[in-house]
Amino acid sequence: MGRLDDRVAIVTGSGRGIGRATALRLALDGAAVVINDLDSDVAEKVAAEIREAGGQALAGVGNCAHRREADHVAHMALKEFGKIDILVNNAGTTRDKIFHQMDEESLDVVMNANLRTTFNMTQAVIGHMRDTSKAEIAVNGEPNYHRKIVNTSSVVAFTGNPGQWNYTAAKGAVMSVTKTLARELGPFRINVNAVAPGFVETRLTAAHGSESHAESGLGIPEQARQAVKANIGLGYLGHPEDIANVTAFLVSADADYVSGVTIPVTGGQYGGMG
Repeated sequence: MGRLDDRVAIVTGSGRGIGRATALRLALDGAAVVINDLDSDVAEKVAAEIREAGGQALAGVGNCAHRREADHVAHMALKEFGKIDILVNNAGTTRDKIFHQMDEESLDVVMNANLRTTFNMTQAVIGHMRDTSKAEIAVNGEPNYHRKIVNTSSVVAFTGNPGQWNYTAAKGAVMSVTKTLARELGPFRINVNAVAPGFVETRLTAAHGSESHAESGLGIPEQARQAVKANIGLGYLGHPEDIANVTAFLVSADADYVSGVTIPVTGGQYGGMG
């Protein structure tokens, strides 16, 4: 038996990178997973990968920075699987510029992708989660089990990072709202936590000039990558699966008494983290 058997999860931004690794891990643990991404091809590919391995998955394509599309993804999950037990707010992006050159478009894109998607998707599912928990409390005196929300912050929310005023603002906000929601939703046994990835090998951190960077238009200079690596205690860059493993713990019953915290997953990256 998997520790997420009979659970239904939505993972935003799960066509690639950390989101994909998280969706695959939750499916491996027994959850039915809704794969949300802007790109239908990659979303369908991940969903097919899960189904081919014997799991249950549905591609829920949509930009959750728009409330209507977030509601649609939640509706798809309920229509296909009948409930929503787990939400992983993973979607995000970067648009790096030094502050005095930061423009409103770069601010809006990053805030929408990282913070507004978290707001919209959480509001899209929380009514169902609360109502289900309240109905169970009315019958049994307590919910049948804990439901879980995991948000994605970042190590830079602890440390700051030159060129990322927009990104640190969004990820710091994600960390703060995690604490607020944990307090609001605790009486319904809905745990709200966050993970704060360090430097993880994804499209956002690919070296300039690499195939991943050329495809996406994202990435950072290789010199900067090596400078970060030198400050990681374990001596190597993280992988998406490293974050997925911690998220899988947080959404499981093993973490039922963990709520309102942000867990750095950084390999011992230096920089003044608490």
